[in-house]
Amino acid sequence: MHEEVNQKVISLCIRTSKLTANVLAKAIKMFLDDQKRRANAPVHGRQTFRQLMEQNAGATSIEVDSSNIRAFDRVARRYNIDYAVRRDRTSDPPKYFVFFKARDQDTMTMAFREFVARNERRQNRPSFRQTLKKFVDLSMNLAKNMERERNRQRNRGQSL
Repeated sequence: MHEEVNQKVISLCIRTSKLTANVLAKAIKMFLDDQKRRANAPVHGRQTFRQLMEQNAGATSIEVDSSNIRAFDRVARRYNIDYAVRRDRTSDPPKYFVFFKARDQDTMTMAFREFVARNERRQNRPSFRQTLKKFVDLSMNLAKNMERERNRQRNRGQSL
């Protein structure tokens, strides 16, 4: 079991007419160079607080509810904002702080305008259950009125 955990498998696909040691060595070298390049590339989007601070730019923070983190994630990805979420455990309902960095201030303001607008739209919109209950009540009243109308028509026909 221990040997299986320590081993890594790499699948490498090469198109060649004749597979020689030189071709295989070049392919492995290209793969390793690509791995080094990816390791040194900066991380974008959601990341750890330490990775965000290593970017050597000032970070700004806002307080967000736990229910709004996913909505902020969508907006931040759209505007290419680098951010990290930290939870403040000292308060009884834990508070979440979002530390973020963007390339320019205009991008951040646009992202936060959209985030605030989405949250307000979500809060002002009536719940689906309330709307459904209203329509159920309307249909019940309509059904009762139709039944009354049928009874009235029956009674009218018998009296003649």
